[in-house]
Amino acid sequence: MKAVPDHRPAAGGRFRVAVVLGTRPEAIKMAPLIRALGLRAQYFEPVVIATSQHREMLTQAMAAMEISPDIDLGLTHANRTLAEFTANALLSLTRCFADIRPDLLLVQGDTSTVVSAVLAAFYQSIPIGHVEAGLRSGDMRRPFPEEANRRLAGIAADLHFAPT
Repeated sequence: MKAVPDHRPAAGGRFRVAVVLGTRPEAIKMAPLIRALGLRAQYFEPVVIATSQHREMLTQAMAAMEISPDIDLGLTHANRTLAEFTANALLSLTRCFADIRPDLLLVQGDTSTVVSAVLAAFYQSIPIGHVEAGLRSGDMRRPFPEEANRRLAGIAADLHFAPT
């Protein structure tokens, strides 16, 4: 296991934690964590960032879970290839992280949003926490692209969390 980089908290002594969401399952699985961070405001400043990879389903899930994004990048996947969405997400998240300067990135799963956020954070030396997806097929092409996304996120992550 690699060591987590020595990273100091943002101004005010609180750790600014970027939580990136793009899909309904990410919102459902990360909502309890977002709430827990918010309840410990003396230690953490959660910043919820939505890529809106699947806008309608993400919006519904966030409403049901009573969370809302602090930043909505509006990068819906509709009418875009995976490469186009991923490239746009990587560029947008890179700019976003440069602006908000998080102390930690938290992501969940195996989506194109996750791999884009992980790369953007990795390129800026931001520590990464990955709440894993439960599925492990062992075949990089099945399911496509999720298994590859999950593995890429796992390689770059500094902290690994169980999916359940």
